[in-house]
Amino acid sequence: MHTLYNFVSGPLAWLAFIVFIGGSIYKIVTMARLAKKKDSAVYEYWDTGFALRSIAHWSIPFATVNWRKNPIMTLVTFAFHISLIAVPLFLCAHALLWKEVFDINWWYIPDGMADVMTLIVIGACFYFAGRRILRPDVKYLTSTSDYLLLLMVVMPFFTGFWAYHQWPGYRMMFILHMLSGEFVLAAIPFTRLSHMLYAVFTRGYIGSEFGAVRHAKDW
Repeated sequence: MHTLYNFVSGPLAWLAFIVFIGGSIYKIVTMARLAKKKDSAVYEYWDTGFALRSIAHWSIPFATVNWRKNPIMTLVTFAFHISLIAVPLFLCAHALLWKEVFDINWWYIPDGMADVMTLIVIGACFYFAGRRILRPDVKYLTSTSDYLLLLMVVMPFFTGFWAYHQWPGYRMMFILHMLSGEFVLAAIPFTRLSHMLYAVFTRGYIGSEFGAVRHAKDW
């Protein structure tokens, strides 16, 4: 198990970071070139002021009509995304790795808060899965890949929570935690998780079109 740990925490971790960074740059450059080639209006209509206005409104809970129409979904979505980003970036154990590997002092959140945010991510994934099963309109648009994506997202949090509390089999769970986290990181540019790379641009374009062309609000 020691050999497996060294491999997963060493070469495989570096490979995951390289694939994530390289894949993200490739996808963003490819998207920008494709938009310029097939839909040049994206650049013609772009207005930074309207783009930032739209992004700001959609970044605040209940600031848009759609957010207000679905209050539970809004709360779960915001809590999920905040926790999904904050825990990997600001977990104390991860901050120690930044210090150990790069000699960088990194901010971190208390372990108790990280525990709560981890449970929020796990609970939200169950909520999203249940919504896809129980709501006919959502179920109609759901495919197997949607459930696999949720499973992929929840695994690093579930295994990390298990390993941190040192429940039975926690050593293997710790290795699974690293494996699943590295898998998610490498998969971001090549799956629907890539919306984290595009969201700012797509929202900015919609805001620009509504503001500069239609002279209307998009929220």
